[in-house]
Amino acid sequence: MAYQKVNADQRATGHSQYLDSDDLQATALDLEWDMEQELEEPGFDRFQLDSAENQNLGNSETADLDLDSIQPGTSPKGRFQRLQEDSDYVTRYPRATPKSNHCNIFRFSKIFCTLTLLFILGIVIGYYAHKKCPSQDPSPGMSDPHLYQEILKEIKAEDIQKLFRHLIQLTKSGDDTEFSEKLKAQWTSHGLEEVQLFNYSVLLSLPGSSPNTVTLNNSSQCFYPNGQPCDQEPSKDPSQGPLFSYAAYSARGTLEAEVIDVMYGTVEDVTRIRVMKNVTNKIALLKLGKLPLLYKLSLLEKAGFGGVLLYVDPCDLPKTTNPSHSPFMVSLNPGGDPSTPGYPSIDGSFRESRMDLTRLLVQPISVSLAAKLFALPKERGQPGACKPLQFPQDEIRIVTMKVQTVTEYKKLTNVVGYLKGASFPDRYVIVGSHHHNPYGYNGQEWASGTAIITAFIQALMLKVKRGWRPDRTIILCSWGGTTFGNIGSYEWAEDFKKVLQKNVVAYVSLHNPIRGNSSLHPIASPSLQQLVAEKKNFNCSWRTKCPEANLSSVQMQGDGDFFINHLGTPMLRFSYSLKDFSSDLSQGPSFLSEALFPVRLAEIEELDPFFNLHETIAKLSGEVILQIANDPVLPLNALDIALEVQNSLKGDHAHMFQLLEMASRLRDSAELFQSDEMRPANDPKERAPLRVRMLNDILQNLEKNFLVQQVPPGFYRNILYRLDEKTHQFSILHEAWQHEKLHLSNETLQVALSKVLNSINSAQVFFKAGLDVFESGLLGKN
Repeated sequence: MAYQKVNADQRATGHSQYLDSDDLQATALDLEWDMEQELEEPGFDRFQLDSAENQNLGNSETADLDLDSIQPGTSPKGRFQRLQEDSDYVTRYPRATPKSNHCNIFRFSKIFCTLTLLFILGIVIGYYAHKKCPSQDPSPGMSDPHLYQEILKEIKAEDIQKLFRHLIQLTKSGDDTEFSEKLKAQWTSHGLEEVQLFNYSVLLSLPGSSPNTVTLNNSSQCFYPNGQPCDQEPSKDPSQGPLFSYAAYSARGTLEAEVIDVMYGTVEDVTRIRVMKNVTNKIALLKLGKLPLLYKLSLLEKAGFGGVLLYVDPCDLPKTTNPSHSPFMVSLNPGGDPSTPGYPSIDGSFRESRMDLTRLLVQPISVSLAAKLFALPKERGQPGACKPLQFPQDEIRIVTMKVQTVTEYKKLTNVVGYLKGASFPDRYVIVGSHHHNPYGYNGQEWASGTAIITAFIQALMLKVKRGWRPDRTIILCSWGGTTFGNIGSYEWAEDFKKVLQKNVVAYVSLHNPIRGNSSLHPIASPSLQQLVAEKKNFNCSWRTKCPEANLSSVQMQGDGDFFINHLGTPMLRFSYSLKDFSSDLSQGPSFLSEALFPVRLAEIEELDPFFNLHETIAKLSGEVILQIANDPVLPLNALDIALEVQNSLKGDHAHMFQLLEMASRLRDSAELFQSDEMRPANDPKERAPLRVRMLNDILQNLEKNFLVQQVPPGFYRNILYRLDEKTHQFSILHEAWQHEKLHLSNETLQVALSKVLNSINSAQVFFKAGLDVFESGLLGKN
């Protein structure tokens, strides 16, 4: 037998001390092959393995050879290949043909046919599965620019236009809660897994039953705020009527007094007027712009004025805008429900009695009414070479202004949807827009932001349904009560403040994204400016050219206010504006957006008839949202904050040496942090999850060091944001230097300098503590 042959060969060579491993392996292969052949012989079932074992054990020369330890698979040649090379093997060891050969052939045929059918069936199934099933997406939490573009290509201008018109139709109910429920149902229908409604009972300042009026005492002529005589029938359009031209939270009552032109109401303007006239209980004629309205009203109130007539100079607006007879609304609310300052308006909360937020009677008026008050020539308001309105100082005009607003508690609703992150569900990227306001002012520009955020949800959820999920949680919000002072966003953020302070990494605003059609105007925190600069030309097609955008960190209107000024959250916003308007941002007065002119559907569709600008804003914002939500290292640049601090201290002012020295140390720390910690973390080969988490915590909390407690009214508490494009200093320093220049107060400057110094020092300590933690972690590792 073959078994005996191999055993005999082993005995013949077993006592040789020069038997190498190759020979052993070859011998083992022979043994294995011969035993396989033996299994196929008839009568093998009667083979007694015990006798073979006894035979081996009886031979002392083979007792030391352990055949089990030899692995045939490790032979330099495969066992079948080696046997094929031995041509004499079959001839030397002939075997009898099995009697059941025809059975084996039949069995082989059946197996072959079965395998062939299964193979063909597998090809068919695979073809249709590949055709119908989507391609596999990257694992959750992975940053993939190609994936982002797959998501964003689903956002189309025509879809945004349909959503925009549908949202306008939903507002016909006239109820905030009913509209919010419909919006929630729409977001849910797109697949957003968790959408909640948050209701708050808040104090609103609303138009009274009769419009506010201004009466000229010398002629007894009565006018509505839009310049229309009181004896004429008011406009049938509620939002265009005189009833909705008012200042929310103004003092109420009647005041008869002389009107004094205070221009823009700056510190210099008010100081000059006080030298010329007694202003106690007089009515100030005030231009909107240059400085925050709340700050200018505080100066006028401090000076002793009793009332304010507020207007917008046509020369400060784009040439295409004709505001001569347009009424507008302003809010004097710095933010949130006035009856619950600093805490949410939930059931059981104590309500403070704060019906009016100023003792001044404030009334917005149209340009045409301002001209009538001083009998100005009509050509001043005509198109052409624009001349700023200037009223004669030697003429006395006495008017009676009547403010008849009312305050009521109303329920406002926020719509908040959640897409939970796969890897870090406790880190939030918040996206915010605002929705229809059923009370008072009723413009329709809100629908642009809400349509964009809904289109983004629609595109995002198509990918989520296929198994993909972002790394961090994305929270999508539609706020209520924005026109009254960002009430909805304030109340929700105050409600969840402790959680948000720790978990929010960025806020992306979609507040009124289409203000014009000529210039892209992005605004971002210093830490996000590099990211925005990289994305601002993303997906700019021939239909929507992207001109050079003026990227900056300036104060703005919108629902991101609480996140910027109370949480220190990095924020960004993309929007389009008119070319003339954007040039005014750098050359003329800012803060004109505080005036809420009603924007109708036709005006928005005239600015963007094919909704290509809406699509561009959606894709720009969407790209940034996805990158912040998925990048392993947050795309926040610490060094840019240090550079912004240094740039804000430029100038030849005294008292700057200590600040500049501190800013220089901050920059050195930021550069060290950037090179030693951020560079390795951005390299996948050097990236350690624990260190990345520590690094991200430092990046997301860095701006909190620049929050100051007390600032002038209307100024940002986050001093990294400047007042406007042409003001390069810290806002609180700029205001303090104006006081010092007029020899009003040196103490104001010292206080402002101290606040800036402490903020820079806090950031420096924060950096140093972070670097120490990383160094300790390295030592502990070693």
